[in-house]
Amino acid sequence: MISETDRAYIAGLFDGEGSITYKQYMRQRKHQKKAYPTWSIRMEIAMTDKSVLVWLHEVLGVGTLGEKRYKTKYTVGWKKQWRWRCQFRDAFYVATLIWPWAHVKFEGIQKIIDHYSHIKMNGKVVNLEEYKQLMSLE
Repeated sequence: MISETDRAYIAGLFDGEGSITYKQYMRQRKHQKKAYPTWSIRMEIAMTDKSVLVWLHEVLGVGTLGEKRYKTKYTVGWKKQWRWRCQFRDAFYVATLIWPWAHVKFEGIQKIIDHYSHIKMNGKVVNLEEYKQLMSLE
């Protein structure tokens, strides 16, 4: 179980350094004849301090951690950046953990929670209203 202090710290870290991608676009896969709507749901934090992201990855237990690759020649001399990211249901898990403490990224976190709130997670249907009540009691 992740402590309330750690969840609050992660929310602050995410508000300051994180980004959320929540959009729908048309995508055609190799075996399909036409493009279909596809969701891109992702949470990401990129920074130069690797130790913070290693801790985050270990505490949350989801997502991937790796070096952020630059695609331009103008990055010579820049510090190496590291990136932690998760997507889809892992993003839903992280969003529900940090939701009570989010400020800057609250709108994006709320979109992710609303998107998945009707889906079964670990054999249980997540009821957003019950979750909000439970979080306010802690």
